Amino acid sequence: MASIEGRGPRQMVKAAQYSIQGLRAAFRFEASFRLEVYLFIVLAPLAVLLGRSSVERILMLSSLVLVLVAELLNGAIEAIVDKTTPEFNELAGRSKDMGSAAVFLCMLNVIATWALILLPRWMAL
Repeated sequence: MASIEGRGPRQMVKAAQYSIQGLRAAFRFEASFRLEVYLFIVLAPLAVLLGRSSVERILMLSSLVLVLVAELLNGAIEAIVDKTTPEFNELAGRSKDMGSAAVFLCMLNVIATWALILLPRWMAL
């Protein structure tokens, strides 16, 4: 149902609170999200240190953030599928597999982005 409240500062604060609740829930209930947050904590400073330009740093960091975003969406898909179809259903399984595939592609994107930025430097050494 659409909100009938105005879009002022109060609504923006509420939206931020809901977002923080979502991040907390994902961290608490999704082991994959926790692991990816830990990897982000390790790799984000490396991206800042190893990136030679702002563009390289942004690409390396945004590829990491994209994994977290995909994992949040995958967790949301899995939660709603589990709620609506507790028994096995081919379509439910397919939607969960597709959400997982999105996370996998984002992880491949991290590897490709970091490799394309860092490997040429390391090969030149």
